Amino acid sequence: MDKELSFDDAMKELETIVQKLEQGDVPLEAALDQFQEGIKLSRYCKSIVEDAEKTVTKMINENGSEEILED
Repeated sequence: MDKELSFDDAMKELETIVQKLEQGDVPLEAALDQFQEGIKLSRYCKSIVEDAEKTVTKMINENGSEEILED
C-alpha cells in the first residue's frame, strides 16, 4: 500500500476489494491476499480519521495555546 495514498483513494480501493470478495468468484489465495490488503487499507483510513478527530477536538484559546474540547 502506498503511504501517500489519500483517504478517498484508500476508501475507493477498499470498496473495490469488498465488491470483488462479495462476488465470491475469487480464488481462495487471491481472496486472502485481497482481504489482507483490505485490512491494511482499513487501518490506514482509521488512522487518518483518528488524526482528524484529534485536530477537530482542539481549539486555540485567547493566549494562543491549544485547548482540548470536552464532550
